[in-house]
Amino acid sequence: MKKFIFSLLLVFNSTYLNAEPLTFAVVPQQSPTKLAKLWQPIIEKISQQTGLSIKFATAPNIPTFEKRLAQGKYDIAYMNPYHFVVFNQSPGYQAIAKAKNKRIKGIIVVAKKSPITQLSELNNATLAFPAPAAFAASILTQSELSQHQVKFTAKYVSSHDSVYLTVAKGIYPAGGGILRTFNNVSADIKAKLRVLHTTPGYTPHAIAVHPRVNAQQTEKIQQALINLTDDEQGERLINNINIKGFQGAVNKDWDDVRNLNLSIQVTQ
Repeated sequence: MKKFIFSLLLVFNSTYLNAEPLTFAVVPQQSPTKLAKLWQPIIEKISQQTGLSIKFATAPNIPTFEKRLAQGKYDIAYMNPYHFVVFNQSPGYQAIAKAKNKRIKGIIVVAKKSPITQLSELNNATLAFPAPAAFAASILTQSELSQHQVKFTAKYVSSHDSVYLTVAKGIYPAGGGILRTFNNVSADIKAKLRVLHTTPGYTPHAIAVHPRVNAQQTEKIQQALINLTDDEQGERLINNINIKGFQGAVNKDWDDVRNLNLSIQVTQ
């Protein structure tokens, strides 16, 4: 009997030690290098707190990120509100956390020296946006422009940082983003921009897990996210991504986004 139990323990330990690490993917609103610098330390801290092996992941652009979500390639993902509504349906990602006391808002930025002071002055212009299904930066900002009867041509430039850079360089007169990424952009680019318009707020990005992540792992990850502000190091790390803390979340928290009845195509 002792030999049998010992053998079972060896098998269990071997399986655990050789298990594939969980992937924690972050929507590529910024460059992969910048995201890794900001998020890798957070993910390492979550790994330490949970005892789980978790590795950082992202994608070269938002459409590729969407395709990988649709295929269920990520175990854990930080995704925009519209992505969550879509990929909660299939392949069934389940919400576990969101930024504490926060509403996500889209912003429209122009060059600081631009004479533009009203949305109506953007009529018939070509404007920069990250990707068609970027919730706040594209969907909300384009909705605001339409509500103000502004006709425009959308140019998708793959990331929030690319929007800010092209507007700062004068390639486009304006573009869509969000305050969090705007505040994270390099100081020299930010100094050349100003916020022209801000949209109403909605439930922010979701951190969600794929159904294959078991209940015990899910609970550990959720608690580790909530506990990040329990010490100075964790608080500093999430301040670096302009989030004050995470709180637990459930799928219905994004009903405000569902109620918009959006039908924007995402990459499947």
